[in-house]
Amino acid sequence: MSNGSTFPPHRRLRGALAVTLAVLVAACAAGWLLWRSSGGTGGAPPPGAQPAPTTSSSGSADASGGKAGHGGAGDTHAKPDGDGGAGGAGEDGGKASGPGDGSGTPRPGGSLKGKVVVIDPGHNPRNRDHGREIARQVDIGNAHKECDTTGTSTNDGYAEAAFTLDLARRTRTLLQDRGAEVVFTQDGDRPYGPCVDERAATGNKAHADAAVSLHADGSGAGNRGFHVILPARVSAGAADTTAMVAPSRELGERLAGRFVAVTGSAPSNYVGGGTGLDVRSDLGGLNLSKVPKVFLECGNMRDAKDAAQLTDAQWRQKAARGITEGITDFLTH
Repeated sequence: MSNGSTFPPHRRLRGALAVTLAVLVAACAAGWLLWRSSGGTGGAPPPGAQPAPTTSSSGSADASGGKAGHGGAGDTHAKPDGDGGAGGAGEDGGKASGPGDGSGTPRPGGSLKGKVVVIDPGHNPRNRDHGREIARQVDIGNAHKECDTTGTSTNDGYAEAAFTLDLARRTRTLLQDRGAEVVFTQDGDRPYGPCVDERAATGNKAHADAAVSLHADGSGAGNRGFHVILPARVSAGAADTTAMVAPSRELGERLAGRFVAVTGSAPSNYVGGGTGLDVRSDLGGLNLSKVPKVFLECGNMRDAKDAAQLTDAQWRQKAARGITEGITDFLTH
């Protein structure tokens, strides 16, 4: 072939078709990976996750053999360096507004009309003023635990109780936009508590289709990421989780998948072996629940990088959207 020759027309057409096909294959692969990361595997854990470990009745250990930050008394954290303070409900009152915050418009097929969702904002901003009342022991079926605790805080004093209440209100707005009936265990309208047994009872009385308890952890610096706490199988006293273990796991898996996709946060590097899932039998809010329920630890308040997210209103709006989408996935599939 001479240097001045050109390809025949049919060969040029064949080359163009090959390029087009390659682009389509790449686009399909990218779309499949996005679908996987956003929980499209039918409730699979976050990308790269291994099956979540099961635990004995003593609770679950973290990757280093220690207990998770929620392993203290009550359905709460072992308090590091203080009680976390009282705090308010967030600098903007938890309103779902502002650019890029997720308007709450339902995705196709994402209507929650007729569904009841219980949101449990962990702790109470006023618990610190009622130490004697929240120290009262309550029966959680397989043990007795404190009624409630103050929760933790960031090193700068932003209280977990303020964080959970702000996040709960944002989540409520988005869930209501999708047609759900949303019930709170508390809305900053109580002097303290409620106790962990009453928190579980709220979901039971509402015959909730799903219940999520919102928290942030109080572990050591360098421990980062979120994790979802799933109920263990417990049958003791008033506790019988037999019927709700399986649906609660599905709820937790879908919640974890959506939380990753929307917030960009990674699963915990110190609880759950990289899965973002942890199984516990020592939390009254789970033991006494008769409806599908999980705890979400949104990050570690004692780590500076996690704290920077938890204290950011725009990130909390993303977190609320991730929670809403996870609940929606669970209730509509």
